[in-house]
Amino acid sequence: MSDAAITCSDLSFAWPDGTTVLQGLSCALGAGRTGLVAPNGAGKSTLLRLIAGEQQPTGGSVTTRGVVGYLPQTLPLSSDLSVAEVLGVAPRLAALAAIEAGDTREELFDTIGDDWDVQDRTRTELDRLGLHDVRPEHRLGTLSGGQIVSLGLAARLLARPDVLLLDEPTNNLDLAARRRLSEVLASWQGCLVVVSHDRTLLDQMDRIAELDRGRLRFHGGNFTSYEQAVRAERETAERAVRSAEQEVRREKREMQQARERAERRASTAARNLGNAGLPRIVAGGLKRGAQESAGRARETHAARVAEARTRLEEAERAVRDDQRISLDLPATHLPAGRTVFLGQGLRVRRGDRDLFGGDGVDLAIRGPERIALTGANASGKSTLLRLVSGEWRPDEGTTRRVEGRIAALSQRLDLLDPDRTVAENLAAFAPELPPSRRMHLLARFLFRDGRAQLPVGALSGGERLRATLACVLFAEPAPQLLLLDEPTNNLDLVSVGQLESALNAYQGAFVVVSHDERFLSAIGVQRWLRLSEGRLVEGPGPEAE
Repeated sequence: MSDAAITCSDLSFAWPDGTTVLQGLSCALGAGRTGLVAPNGAGKSTLLRLIAGEQQPTGGSVTTRGVVGYLPQTLPLSSDLSVAEVLGVAPRLAALAAIEAGDTREELFDTIGDDWDVQDRTRTELDRLGLHDVRPEHRLGTLSGGQIVSLGLAARLLARPDVLLLDEPTNNLDLAARRRLSEVLASWQGCLVVVSHDRTLLDQMDRIAELDRGRLRFHGGNFTSYEQAVRAERETAERAVRSAEQEVRREKREMQQARERAERRASTAARNLGNAGLPRIVAGGLKRGAQESAGRARETHAARVAEARTRLEEAERAVRDDQRISLDLPATHLPAGRTVFLGQGLRVRRGDRDLFGGDGVDLAIRGPERIALTGANASGKSTLLRLVSGEWRPDEGTTRRVEGRIAALSQRLDLLDPDRTVAENLAAFAPELPPSRRMHLLARFLFRDGRAQLPVGALSGGERLRATLACVLFAEPAPQLLLLDEPTNNLDLVSVGQLESALNAYQGAFVVVSHDERFLSAIGVQRWLRLSEGRLVEGPGPEAE
């Protein structure tokens, strides 16, 4: 495609230790929105860096047409930088201010060039992304993580790119910021490639590109359409596996029957030859002919069995393994009326600022409630979870909790000992479980073929999540209240599905901080709480923040 904004030709990339990430990838992308999906570690971020020119391929080539804007997952920014410096407009804003003050030096006009509306454009982009109170002179150290992500996007948009590459752009964004991002991308006219696990965002895409074993497969339509196509492919592949298995059994049965018939014929022929009184040389020739015929028949049937096995292997490779966790967790059962946490008049001070205003926050959690806690970035959601868990004590107010029955999963997934193996960590959490039972449980969490003997520090993000869930859910005593703080951040779509499976099997109460509406819907949230201006407000569902 000559008009493609991105063209990859036989693109390959390997790490210095020889680990191959991409091999012979060729594709072309023009205008439109593309969602790039794959498990963690498959090379999505690497592909974006190659397109952006941040890394060089080890083979093939990648070319782009027009200006490229690239927003990585993590912005390597210093806290003492100004907003204007991050946006890349500091010299032009300074030159404009100097000219307005009466300075007529020629270099100031050269600095501005044709960008005389830079001040208005800067304010427009900041406002469009919800950064109404952010000024160009503010320092990054005064902004929240979500505001910095939005600022990074504003910087890319101010450069007026033709190609926009976004790597997990909704991480650290609250619900309102996610919706503003969606509005910006809905009106995007250039070539857009988004790596994300946010299914709501992926449903805005025109096409989904699946990176599978170093190659791209394109699916027209949004993520919901892609999921339906994948489901249909899986069902077709599973039917092919069943058919191939039947074919292998049939061919093996026919080969056995043919062998038995040949053996009976050979036995009968031997008896007949002995009774016929033929010369030994003639009888020997007839016997050899019968053996050769039987041998050819065996070879034919063996070849047919081998072909059937090959078709079975091909059919099995076509089946997608979503690695779903299937659990039964009766030990976590929580009676409907039991109070697991009660907090009244909770107030926390940070310097001269009260985080929870008025008379403080009241919160009661009773029975197996499934609670979503939402609110703008820096509204105090993580602080409230720490008060519930007992990690922090309130400056004012009282708390009562079921001691020893509360488990908290932080965004960092740092609950386990990174130097111990997965099996050793589970033994520490559940010392009364027999070793064979522990290994069986870990296999249900997909730690098979020696994976349970790996140190936790060597695991991927998705594996560490599964290991943490196994240890928490089967701890002694089993938790009756789970606290989860942005649990889907940095997880791939398969890992998010595994988390959903585990939480749907859990029979206790949980409070989850998340801005992923699809995830919250999938785990059956029954109660919605929102922190707004220091107050805890209960509502019927998610609201704009």
